[in-house]
Amino acid sequence: MMEIKKTQIVRSCAGHDKGKYFYVADTDGEYLLLADGKTRKLKTPKRKKRKHVVYCAESGEPAAGKNRRGEPLTDGDIRKTLGVFRRQIASER
Repeated sequence: MMEIKKTQIVRSCAGHDKGKYFYVADTDGEYLLLADGKTRKLKTPKRKKRKHVVYCAESGEPAAGKNRRGEPLTDGDIRKTLGVFRRQIASER
């Protein structure tokens, strides 16, 4: 099983948000702090156990670029990153 790290994209597989994609804003032991930039902002991320999510991908632009440059992320960056990821999944189907 792959270790889930900060800045990755995961999908919730349990709870009321099952099936939704999130950006891993931070880690806290067995918990992940997840944000989607819309209902779960960076200031108030969702705290979820690692066993209740599955790894999907490394984050893409613009989040990855800002992380490399050491710039702070915004909720808009996360929304754009997750949007690009969802479009890639849809085009693969």
